[in-house]
Amino acid sequence: MIKAILLAAGQSKRLKSENKLIKLYKKKPLINHSLNALHKSKVNKVIIVLGYQHKEVKKIIKKNKKNIFIHNKNYKKGMASSIKVGLKKISRNDKGFIIVQSDMPFIKKSDINKIYKSINTKTHLVYVLKFKNRIGNPIGFNISLLKKFKNIKGKFGAKFMVKRLKNKTKFIKINSAKSFKDFDKVSDFRV
Repeated sequence: MIKAILLAAGQSKRLKSENKLIKLYKKKPLINHSLNALHKSKVNKVIIVLGYQHKEVKKIIKKNKKNIFIHNKNYKKGMASSIKVGLKKISRNDKGFIIVQSDMPFIKKSDINKIYKSINTKTHLVYVLKFKNRIGNPIGFNISLLKKFKNIKGKFGAKFMVKRLKNKTKFIKINSAKSFKDFDKVSDFRV
């Protein structure tokens, strides 16, 4: 199995008094855009890591048999804490996992499937999307890296692992950097 870990525990600090994942973009909650791509993709399960306003976020999430919910009580400690919580639902028998941000509405099913197929080839340890000189999320990992994630802390996320394992990374070309766009400010919702 190849599972996705959807990071949805953040506090939306730059949005002031609003949770960006609940905020509507093109008539649906922001989180459901990335979830929609994951649900349509080949990933077997989507581990949704909730934290800040977890009850409110869970209520608006699109129902799907792929969904597995887990709560990060320590979400204030940063992204690394959410990754670690999500990894608890990854089995050593899985082939790998893909770490996905929930505030990126332009993630495409096809890009997720490219990572999925690459993990299945087992030629590298890390699988990252690349447009020209930019790399971005989501990022896939071979199951053998499970232990390496136990030591990450604070705001370190999946890109940190790409830097550490550059020579064991497969860069997957995509046609546009639009997939990498994450929403942080009110103006992002006007795109």
